[in-house]
Amino acid sequence: MPAKRTIVITGASDGIGAVAARALAGPDVQLVLVGRSAEKVAAVAADTGGIGLTADYASLDQVRGLADQITAQVGGIDVLLNNAGGTFEPEMRTVDGHEPNFQINHLAGFLLANLLRERLAAAAEGALVLNTASVGNLFGRVDLADLDWERRRAFQSRCYGTSKLMNIMFTRGIEARWADDGIVSAAVHPGVVASQFGRDSAAVGLIYRTPLSKVAAISPEKGAEPLITLAQRGADPDVNGVYFNRFRARGRENRQAHDPELIDGLWAASDRLAGLG
Repeated sequence: MPAKRTIVITGASDGIGAVAARALAGPDVQLVLVGRSAEKVAAVAADTGGIGLTADYASLDQVRGLADQITAQVGGIDVLLNNAGGTFEPEMRTVDGHEPNFQINHLAGFLLANLLRERLAAAAEGALVLNTASVGNLFGRVDLADLDWERRRAFQSRCYGTSKLMNIMFTRGIEARWADDGIVSAAVHPGVVASQFGRDSAAVGLIYRTPLSKVAAISPEKGAEPLITLAQRGADPDVNGVYFNRFRARGRENRQAHDPELIDGLWAASDRLAGLG
């Protein structure tokens, strides 16, 4: 009897993460579902037969605890779907002192993937790290000397776009570093989705609650489709380092996403700030 595939999905308590979890569930899949709300993630876990875990990405200690819980419950991880995140007021700071878009959308996922690297490398047929990015990466700008927006004017759209650019750069960093472990990585823009995406931002949340969102945005079911397709595809070397705009490979990217020195610099800085280096 073939072993079950293990799929870890963060941001699985609602929106596209919950839709993806329900679509990927099955007798041949072991799901590990992560959300910020214990009540919501428990409901998705009950629907799918998955393991429900909670963590707030505004705390790196909670991410470390999450990695310990996952490691204790699974062997190899076939797919890590790094989907947790949102858009946040940049004036706020996390408990670790970081600008929230930077920590919650990039640094926490970077930390979790690194802490789970051995489990990813243990997957029998290779592993996929899939990072939920955004077309908003086009509006980002990574400054290695100011990752927490302490010297620059911190517009929310720019901070969010920069964190999504970092998701793509992280994907390229994995491509360059983890191929020998059988780990591939891709990034995907799921589309503009009508969900709870803007709940942590007064301005963005207001837009998402207006009738305009019903016209401009797609449903969570539609938004989850490329994540589901790529997760089912698994550790295909052809997707390694690729940014997808929904199903289209090589979507429009910020030029910084192709700068190897900047990619290496972001990896080194993230390593240090996450306490890994």
